[in-house]
Formats: sequence, structure tokens, C-alpha cells
Amino acid sequence: MSLFGRTATAPNLVVNIEKDVEVAEPPADSISSLSFSPTADFLAVGSWDNNVRMYEVGQNGQAQGKAMYTHQGPVLSVCWNKEGNKVISGGADNTARLFDLSTGQSQQVAQHDAPVKVVRWVETPQGGILATGSWDKTIKYWDLRTPNPVATAQLPERCYTIDVQYPFLVAGTAERHIQIFNLSNPTTPYKTIISPLKWQTRVISCCINSPSPCFAVGSLEGRVAIQFIEDKDSANNYSFRCHRRDQNPTAKDQSIIYAVNDISVNPVHGSVSTCGSDGVVNFWDIYGRTRLKTFDTAPGPISATGFNRNGTLFAYAVSYDWSKGHGGMTRDQPNKIMIHACKEEEVKRRPARK
Repeated sequence: MSLFGRTATAPNLVVNIEKDVEVAEPPADSISSLSFSPTADFLAVGSWDNNVRMYEVGQNGQAQGKAMYTHQGPVLSVCWNKEGNKVISGGADNTARLFDLSTGQSQQVAQHDAPVKVVRWVETPQGGILATGSWDKTIKYWDLRTPNPVATAQLPERCYTIDVQYPFLVAGTAERHIQIFNLSNPTTPYKTIISPLKWQTRVISCCINSPSPCFAVGSLEGRVAIQFIEDKDSANNYSFRCHRRDQNPTAKDQSIIYAVNDISVNPVHGSVSTCGSDGVVNFWDIYGRTRLKTFDTAPGPISATGFNRNGTLFAYAVSYDWSKGHGGMTRDQPNKIMIHACKEEEVKRRPARK
């Protein structure tokens, strides 16, 4: 019997040379967001079919559906609370919703004047709050015990992405604006910069295991920038090319360039993954400036990624990423969720060169 209302099929255990595991009963439309629980191997998946699905993932990567709830429009972002018992999602219906795994009930917990592009849980010394970034050019902060936002930050443009590594929240907007907030003063930017990348920002992810706070920025141009927050560390800023393919190996500057759709951080080793419209996943040691792993076996763009809580499992969505607009969406576009079992040498940072 199908939990999600469709005929259940057994996962295709061997789908490529990596022997990654395909999740049964994926969404029927584009997959926008993946997020593992911080306390167990439960995976939340947001989709353009208006639904959020939750799967329980075993050690070998096999997964089974556990629950599902619905928005009134496409779901654009999902995250978990600290305890891993609640899923929060934001969508094109201008709302954020919370699903309680213990009760099986969902409720609206946030409202904006435009689609909620991203949701992130923020754990502070005073307790957990929800941050929602919207195309209405605001970030709102919510104490889920009250119906109104506890604070609102005005942005210079539509919010495309946010990420949090306490005490900093970093937001990327249209027109390449990046605003950094110190959450001790969450409505006033601590620092405002223009992205070091020349084209539209797609994703920002805060890095860990760094001696100084920094974040990774991915853009439409097949490039990632590593940006340190404090001016004293600016000499360590750099960018690198990725998700590009040479049209003519003998000619320079003739690469096909693909969008960087997501950047995920391994919670143990601090290495990062990038995925793109080219159907490629890369694992990087961003401090050693080394590529650790590449796999290029997807039959379409990779739209979203995520590591589990101990960095041993990596989920990626093979799905249309809207990088070619509405006209690029065809009926034969795949919608797959794949689980990759990470080997230590794929994600562990390399020893420093002497």
C-alpha cells in the first residue's frame, strides 16, 4: 500500500556506478528542498506538487515514507527544529507551516506578503526561533508560541537564500546583495556586501570547522565563492569554478556553464557538496582548496542536496531546477531522490600540505 497515494514500487537499488539507492514514491513534480533531521535519519522533502514528504532512511540507504502534509502552493524550502520532532516548510502560498511528527498535525506558523523562499531554524541561548525569508523583501523571526513575528528585517531586494551559523545569519537577495546579521541585533545588518560572483546568487551556506566564520555562495555562473565575515580574514576569500563543461578541450573560455543549485555542509568534517544543472555532485575540502569526489551519473539537473546528522548519508534530488524557466520543463523530466552512502575518504578533509 502506498503512503503517498500512489502505487508503491520497490527502490531501484543499483541505479548507477555509485550504487546509490533510489527512494520509492518520490514527489510527482520538481523537488525544491531536502533536509535531514538533526536527531535521526528522517528526510523531509519539499516539492512543487504542494506537498512535504517525510521518509525514514535506513543505514543502507533504503527509505520508506512516514508522513505527508500540504501547502496551498509549491513548497520552496524545508527545515527541522533542534529536537528533530517538527518539520517547518515555506511555500508559494506566502506561508510557513509546521508539522508535528508526534501528533501528525500541521499548522500555519508564519505569513508573508509574497512567497516564503526559505525557512531556517535558529537556536539561540534564549531558545529556538524560526527565520523566514520572503520575496516580499523581509526576513521575519517567529517565536512559535505567538502568532506574530517577534522581529522583522528589511532587505534591499527579494530574498533568495539564507543560512545560519549562530550568531550569524547570512541572506542573499536579488541584485547580488548579501546581508549578514548578528542575531544579537537581528533587524540591523552587521555587514552588507555585493556578492563577489558576477551573476545571480542561488544559494548561501554557512561553513563550519573554520577558525573564523565564513560562508559559501553559489551562483548561476558555475562558480562558488568562499567569503569570510570579518574584514581581518578577507585575505582568505577566494572563488573557484565548478559545474562547467568544456565544449572544445583545445580552446579556452568555451565552457558550457551551469547553475550551482545547492551547497550542503558535512556536519562532522566540514567539507561541502555542490550540485548543479549539469547533473554533477562535487565534494570539496574548501579549506584545503581540493576537490574530494565527483560523481556525474544523474539523468538530469540536481536541484537539492543534504547530509544526515553524522555525515554518513548524502541525499540528492534529480529534478528540474527551473534554470531554463517554464519553457525548459518537459514531461519526461525525472523526479528522483537518491541516497549516497559516504565513504570517509570522500568527505574527510585532506591533511595540510607541508
